[in-house]
Amino acid sequence: MAIETFANPWRPREDVRITSVRAITTAPEGIALVVVRVDTDVPGLYGLGCATFTQRWKAVEAFVNEHLARLLVGRYPGDIGDLTRLAAFTGYWRGGPVTNNAISGIDQALWDIAGKRAGMPVHELLGGKVRAAADTYLHAAGRTVDEVVEDAQRLVDLGQRHVRLQMSTPGGGGYGAPAVPTEYPDAPYRNGWSARDYLRRTPALFEAARDRLPDNVELLHDVHSRLSPKEAVWLARALEPYRLFFLEDVLAPEHWDRLPEVRAASPVPIAVGELTTSLQEAVRLVRDGGVDFIRSHVSDIGGLTPARKLADLAELCGVRTAWHGPGDTSPIGAAANVALDVTSAAFGIQEGHLYGEAVHEVFPGTLRIENGWLHPNETPGWGIDLDEAAAAKFPAELSGHDAWAAGVRRVDGALEAP
Repeated sequence: MAIETFANPWRPREDVRITSVRAITTAPEGIALVVVRVDTDVPGLYGLGCATFTQRWKAVEAFVNEHLARLLVGRYPGDIGDLTRLAAFTGYWRGGPVTNNAISGIDQALWDIAGKRAGMPVHELLGGKVRAAADTYLHAAGRTVDEVVEDAQRLVDLGQRHVRLQMSTPGGGGYGAPAVPTEYPDAPYRNGWSARDYLRRTPALFEAARDRLPDNVELLHDVHSRLSPKEAVWLARALEPYRLFFLEDVLAPEHWDRLPEVRAASPVPIAVGELTTSLQEAVRLVRDGGVDFIRSHVSDIGGLTPARKLADLAELCGVRTAWHGPGDTSPIGAAANVALDVTSAAFGIQEGHLYGEAVHEVFPGTLRIENGWLHPNETPGWGIDLDEAAAAKFPAELSGHDAWAAGVRRVDGALEAP
């Protein structure tokens, strides 16, 4: 009996070559996004990858266009691991978020090409689904307890089962919530942020949320790296009665060596890793017992290929994934997150974002959250395109999302983490 064969829509291996590599920048929601496009000599065969480091987008753009492009043109696009290692090692001094985001753009674009050549979505190339879709959480925010709880109820009404709660504090310390006027007019820095006031107010927010939201809704909170180890333990214990799904980024990266002791003393799960800038750094968080959830921004650690390795390690160590995925992740990056989510047994939760219609115009095929769930596209590759004419209507130069990254100041004027 003859073995059935299937026609390959693309030319054989030896005839496919990369012809161009370039970064495309756009900001349809006022947040600078960087996407890398890798073209081949096969008509219509190209790939897209997320390289978004929104606070340093211009550096990533230059890295891709001035350094990686000339390195990769003429090479075979199927050797993903070899090409990304080549991109990493040729700098001699290597690593860091600019380098890794540039490499991520290449990596994810090559996976997109691989899926298109195989006629499969990327998640099938990763071994196929172990779940049908990824459950998500969205962000509720407000100036007051009432505003936050009302916003959370709005998201619950949309079908969300997990909601992150963030409330304003003076001085901008309540990142993710609206700015509010100063409460410290006589302080050396009158619009400063007070850790003590933050620690006092946050439990009151969750007490009200637990009282007023459905009991089966999971609640999350992001500290945004501004506490000392002892303060982090105090907050975690104060929040214990409210059964948080996780408490995020309790310590700044400079103090991650203290995470195992904080986690050991915390009655609520600890989620950290959004600020990891290498696979090795993320591995240490998972391996050394510092986290219950690993939160890496996939492009900051180099793309889908290293993130897949990290998910495997998390599974072996009993850690769950919660990939970073707000508005400064492009729709291509969001698709990479979901491909990992549905193919990994380590999946915990996926941070989501409700992209505006301008994003859907620029990125046809962008995933939409439905009743709290994200389903991957079932078309070859990522199933997402980039309309460059539409992208040009929203130049990255006009983005202002990085203004908050200067950090906040305490009431004595000392600069804190962003």
